[in-house]
Amino acid sequence: MSTPPEPDPARQIAEKEPDEVEQYRMPLLDHLRELRTRMLRAAAALAVGLAISLMFTDQILAFIRAPLEHSMAINGIEGGLSINNSPFEAVSVWFRVALLGAIVIASPVLSYEIWAFVAPGLYKTERRIVVPLALSSVFLFLAGGAFCYFVIFPYAFPWLLGLIDADVNLSIEGYLSAVLKVAVAFGVCFQLPIAVFFLARVGLVDHKDMLVGFRYSLVAIFVIAAILTPPDPLTQTLLAIPLTFLYVVSIVIAKVFTTKVRTT
Repeated sequence: MSTPPEPDPARQIAEKEPDEVEQYRMPLLDHLRELRTRMLRAAAALAVGLAISLMFTDQILAFIRAPLEHSMAINGIEGGLSINNSPFEAVSVWFRVALLGAIVIASPVLSYEIWAFVAPGLYKTERRIVVPLALSSVFLFLAGGAFCYFVIFPYAFPWLLGLIDADVNLSIEGYLSAVLKVAVAFGVCFQLPIAVFFLARVGLVDHKDMLVGFRYSLVAIFVIAAILTPPDPLTQTLLAIPLTFLYVVSIVIAKVFTTKVRTT
Protein backbone atom coordinates (compact mmCIF):
# COMPACT_ATOMS: atom_id res chain seq x y z
CA MET A 1 0.00 0.00 0.00
CA SER A 2 1.50 3.33 -1.15
CA THR A 3 1.72 6.22 1.30
CA PRO A 4 -0.02 9.45 0.33
CA PRO A 5 2.32 12.25 -0.77
CA GLU A 6 3.30 14.73 1.88
CA PRO A 7 1.58 18.09 1.54
CA ASP A 8 3.64 20.91 0.07
CA PRO A 9 3.85 23.73 2.69
CA ALA A 10 4.51 26.40 0.04
CA ARG A 11 1.46 25.30 -1.93
CA GLN A 12 -0.72 25.34 1.17
CA ILE A 13 0.39 28.88 2.01
CA ALA A 14 -0.26 30.01 -1.56
CA GLU A 15 -3.74 28.50 -1.46
CA LYS A 16 -4.55 30.25 1.83
CA GLU A 17 -3.21 33.67 0.82
CA PRO A 18 -5.51 35.62 -1.50
CA ASP A 19 -4.25 36.94 -4.79
CA GLU A 20 -2.70 40.41 -4.51
CA VAL A 21 -4.81 41.81 -7.31
CA GLU A 22 -7.98 40.28 -5.87
CA GLN A 23 -7.30 42.08 -2.58
CA TYR A 24 -7.64 45.39 -4.41
CA ARG A 25 -10.92 44.49 -6.11
CA MET A 26 -13.42 47.28 -5.40
CA PRO A 27 -17.07 47.93 -6.18
CA LEU A 28 -17.83 50.13 -9.18
CA LEU A 29 -18.73 53.13 -7.01
CA ASP A 30 -15.36 52.95 -5.22
CA HIS A 31 -13.61 52.94 -8.59
CA LEU A 32 -15.61 55.97 -9.64
CA ARG A 33 -14.75 57.79 -6.41
CA GLU A 34 -11.07 57.07 -6.91
CA LEU A 35 -11.33 58.22 -10.52
CA ARG A 36 -12.93 61.46 -9.33
CA THR A 37 -10.09 62.01 -6.85
CA ARG A 38 -7.47 61.38 -9.53
CA MET A 39 -9.22 63.74 -11.94
CA LEU A 40 -9.44 66.50 -9.32
CA ARG A 41 -5.73 66.20 -8.60
CA ALA A 42 -4.97 66.27 -12.32
CA ALA A 43 -7.22 69.31 -12.77
CA ALA A 44 -5.45 71.09 -9.89
CA ALA A 45 -2.04 70.38 -11.47
CA LEU A 46 -3.35 71.61 -14.81
CA ALA A 47 -4.67 74.80 -13.20
CA VAL A 48 -1.28 75.50 -11.63
CA GLY A 49 0.41 74.79 -14.96
CA LEU A 50 -2.00 77.15 -16.72
CA ALA A 51 -1.31 79.93 -14.24
CA ILE A 52 2.42 79.58 -14.96
CA SER A 53 1.94 79.16 -18.71
CA LEU A 54 -0.17 82.32 -19.03
CA MET A 55 2.84 84.36 -17.92
CA PHE A 56 4.97 82.95 -20.77
CA THR A 57 2.43 82.46 -23.56
CA ASP A 58 4.11 84.95 -25.91
CA GLN A 59 7.47 83.23 -25.47
CA ILE A 60 5.92 79.79 -26.04
CA LEU A 61 4.21 81.00 -29.22
CA ALA A 62 7.48 82.51 -30.46
CA PHE A 63 9.17 79.16 -29.77
CA ILE A 64 6.51 77.32 -31.83
CA ARG A 65 6.78 79.80 -34.71
CA ALA A 66 10.59 79.74 -34.80
CA PRO A 67 11.14 76.68 -37.08
CA LEU A 68 8.89 78.09 -39.81
CA GLU A 69 10.22 81.63 -39.64
CA HIS A 70 13.84 80.41 -39.57
CA SER A 71 13.26 78.14 -42.57
CA MET A 72 11.66 80.98 -44.52
CA ALA A 73 14.49 83.37 -43.67
CA ILE A 74 17.38 81.10 -44.65
CA ASN A 75 15.65 80.04 -47.88
CA GLY A 76 14.53 83.51 -48.94
CA ILE A 77 10.82 82.65 -48.90
CA GLU A 78 8.51 85.64 -48.67
CA GLY A 79 5.45 85.69 -46.44
CA GLY A 80 4.64 84.62 -42.91
CA LEU A 81 1.87 83.83 -40.46
CA SER A 82 -1.28 85.89 -40.31
CA ILE A 83 -4.84 85.97 -38.97
CA ASN A 84 -6.99 84.66 -41.81
CA ASN A 85 -10.00 82.76 -40.54
CA SER A 86 -11.83 85.01 -38.08
CA PRO A 87 -11.34 87.98 -35.75
CA PHE A 88 -11.28 85.51 -32.84
CA GLU A 89 -8.36 83.54 -34.27
CA ALA A 90 -5.72 85.38 -32.25
CA VAL A 91 -7.57 84.79 -28.97
CA SER A 92 -8.13 81.11 -29.85
CA VAL A 93 -4.45 80.58 -30.70
CA TRP A 94 -3.27 82.44 -27.60
CA PHE A 95 -5.34 80.30 -25.23
CA ARG A 96 -4.47 77.06 -27.04
CA VAL A 97 -0.79 77.88 -26.67
CA ALA A 98 -1.31 78.65 -22.98
CA LEU A 99 -3.13 75.34 -22.52
CA LEU A 100 -0.35 73.51 -24.35
CA GLY A 101 2.20 74.99 -21.96
CA ALA A 102 0.03 74.00 -19.00
CA ILE A 103 -0.18 70.40 -20.20
CA VAL A 104 3.60 70.21 -20.60
CA ILE A 105 4.18 71.67 -17.14
CA ALA A 106 1.61 69.38 -15.49
CA SER A 107 2.49 66.29 -17.55
CA PRO A 108 4.44 64.48 -14.78
CA VAL A 109 1.48 64.77 -12.42
CA LEU A 110 -1.06 63.90 -15.13
CA SER A 111 0.91 60.82 -16.14
CA TYR A 112 1.36 59.72 -12.52
CA GLU A 113 -2.37 60.00 -11.77
CA ILE A 114 -3.17 57.84 -14.80
CA TRP A 115 -0.71 55.12 -13.84
CA ALA A 116 -1.68 55.34 -10.16
CA PHE A 117 -5.30 54.68 -11.11
CA VAL A 118 -4.17 51.56 -12.98
CA ALA A 119 -1.81 50.45 -10.18
CA PRO A 120 -4.37 48.58 -8.02
CA GLY A 121 -4.79 46.12 -10.88
CA LEU A 122 -1.08 45.31 -10.79
CA TYR A 123 0.91 43.05 -8.49
CA LYS A 124 3.04 44.50 -5.71
CA THR A 125 6.28 44.16 -7.64
CA GLU A 126 4.66 45.91 -10.61
CA ARG A 127 3.21 48.74 -8.53
CA ARG A 128 6.74 49.74 -7.55
CA ILE A 129 7.45 50.85 -11.11
CA VAL A 130 4.42 53.15 -11.43
CA VAL A 131 6.49 56.30 -10.82
CA PRO A 132 9.37 55.25 -13.16
CA LEU A 133 6.77 54.22 -15.73
CA ALA A 134 4.99 57.57 -15.51
CA LEU A 135 8.24 59.52 -15.79
CA SER A 136 9.43 57.34 -18.67
CA SER A 137 6.16 57.89 -20.52
CA VAL A 138 6.44 61.66 -20.12
CA PHE A 139 10.10 61.64 -21.13
CA LEU A 140 9.48 59.56 -24.26
CA PHE A 141 6.52 61.69 -25.33
CA LEU A 142 8.47 64.93 -24.89
CA ALA A 143 11.48 63.35 -26.59
CA GLY A 144 9.31 62.53 -29.61
CA GLY A 145 7.98 66.08 -29.76
CA ALA A 146 11.48 67.55 -29.33
CA PHE A 147 12.87 65.30 -32.05
CA CYS A 148 10.12 66.51 -34.37
CA TYR A 149 10.82 70.16 -33.52
CA PHE A 150 14.62 70.15 -33.65
CA VAL A 151 15.28 67.52 -36.34
CA ILE A 152 12.29 67.03 -38.63
CA PHE A 153 10.89 70.57 -38.94
CA PRO A 154 14.21 72.20 -40.02
CA TYR A 155 14.43 69.75 -42.91
CA ALA A 156 10.73 69.48 -43.72
CA PHE A 157 9.69 73.15 -43.83
CA PRO A 158 12.14 74.30 -46.53
CA TRP A 159 11.07 71.40 -48.75
CA LEU A 160 7.37 71.94 -48.13
CA LEU A 161 7.49 75.71 -48.60
CA GLY A 162 9.82 75.60 -51.61
CA LEU A 163 7.94 72.94 -53.54
CA ILE A 164 5.96 75.61 -55.41
CA ASP A 165 7.32 79.04 -56.30
CA ALA A 166 4.83 81.17 -54.37
CA ASP A 167 4.62 83.50 -51.42
CA VAL A 168 3.67 81.91 -48.11
CA ASN A 169 0.73 83.35 -46.21
CA LEU A 170 -0.35 80.80 -43.60
CA SER A 171 -3.10 81.06 -41.03
CA ILE A 172 -1.51 81.04 -37.61
CA GLU A 173 -4.30 78.77 -36.36
CA GLY A 174 -3.76 76.33 -39.24
CA TYR A 175 -0.02 76.34 -38.63
CA LEU A 176 -0.46 75.67 -34.92
CA SER A 177 -2.90 72.80 -35.57
CA ALA A 178 -0.62 71.17 -38.14
CA VAL A 179 2.50 71.47 -35.98
CA LEU A 180 0.77 70.07 -32.89
CA LYS A 181 -0.73 67.12 -34.79
CA VAL A 182 2.67 66.08 -36.16
CA ALA A 183 4.47 66.63 -32.83
CA VAL A 184 1.83 64.60 -30.95
CA ALA A 185 2.10 61.82 -33.55
CA PHE A 186 5.85 61.69 -32.96
CA GLY A 187 5.32 61.63 -29.20
CA VAL A 188 2.90 58.71 -29.53
CA CYS A 189 5.33 56.80 -31.75
CA PHE A 190 8.04 57.21 -29.11
CA GLN A 191 5.76 55.39 -26.62
CA LEU A 192 6.71 52.07 -28.26
CA PRO A 193 8.72 50.75 -25.25
CA ILE A 194 5.80 51.49 -22.90
CA ALA A 195 3.36 49.66 -25.18
CA VAL A 196 5.71 46.66 -25.45
CA PHE A 197 6.08 46.59 -21.67
CA PHE A 198 2.33 46.11 -21.20
CA LEU A 199 2.08 43.57 -24.03
CA ALA A 200 4.91 41.63 -22.40
CA ARG A 201 3.34 41.79 -18.93
CA VAL A 202 0.05 40.36 -20.18
CA GLY A 203 1.92 37.58 -21.97
CA LEU A 204 1.13 38.54 -25.54
CA VAL A 205 4.73 38.99 -26.70
CA ASP A 206 8.27 38.15 -25.70
CA HIS A 207 11.67 38.96 -27.13
CA LYS A 208 11.57 35.97 -29.47
CA ASP A 209 8.35 37.21 -31.06
CA MET A 210 9.90 40.62 -31.61
CA LEU A 211 13.09 39.16 -33.06
CA VAL A 212 11.09 37.02 -35.49
CA GLY A 213 8.99 40.02 -36.51
CA PHE A 214 11.90 42.46 -36.78
CA ARG A 215 11.94 42.54 -40.60
CA TYR A 216 8.20 43.17 -40.80
CA SER A 217 8.40 45.77 -38.06
CA LEU A 218 11.19 47.54 -39.92
CA VAL A 219 8.95 47.83 -42.97
CA ALA A 220 6.12 49.11 -40.75
CA ILE A 221 8.47 51.70 -39.22
CA PHE A 222 9.39 53.08 -42.63
CA VAL A 223 5.73 53.15 -43.66
CA ILE A 224 4.87 55.12 -40.51
CA ALA A 225 7.82 57.43 -41.19
CA ALA A 226 6.57 57.98 -44.74
CA ILE A 227 3.11 58.89 -43.45
CA LEU A 228 4.30 61.30 -40.75
CA THR A 229 7.04 63.05 -42.75
CA PRO A 230 7.28 64.73 -46.17
CA PRO A 231 7.85 62.30 -49.05
CA ASP A 232 11.62 62.54 -49.19
CA PRO A 233 14.08 59.84 -48.09
CA LEU A 234 16.04 62.05 -45.69
CA THR A 235 13.23 62.98 -43.30
CA GLN A 236 11.77 59.47 -43.48
CA THR A 237 15.14 58.02 -42.47
CA LEU A 238 15.54 60.61 -39.70
CA LEU A 239 12.35 59.31 -38.10
CA ALA A 240 12.95 55.62 -38.89
CA ILE A 241 16.35 55.57 -37.15
CA PRO A 242 15.13 56.48 -33.63
CA LEU A 243 12.05 54.26 -34.01
CA THR A 244 14.29 51.33 -34.94
CA PHE A 245 16.46 52.05 -31.90
CA LEU A 246 13.35 52.11 -29.69
CA TYR A 247 12.29 48.79 -31.19
CA VAL A 248 15.64 47.27 -30.19
CA VAL A 249 15.19 48.69 -26.68
CA SER A 250 11.71 47.18 -26.63
CA ILE A 251 13.17 43.74 -27.40
CA VAL A 252 15.22 43.99 -24.20
CA ILE A 253 12.15 45.17 -22.28
CA ALA A 254 10.12 42.25 -23.60
CA LYS A 255 12.82 39.79 -22.53
CA VAL A 256 12.99 41.19 -18.99
CA PHE A 257 9.27 41.68 -18.28
CA THR A 258 7.45 39.08 -20.34
CA THR A 259 5.09 36.62 -18.67
CA LYS A 260 4.55 34.60 -21.82
CA VAL A 261 5.07 30.87 -21.32
CA ARG A 262 6.33 28.93 -24.32
CA THR A 263 5.51 25.25 -24.56
CA THR A 264 8.19 24.56 -27.16
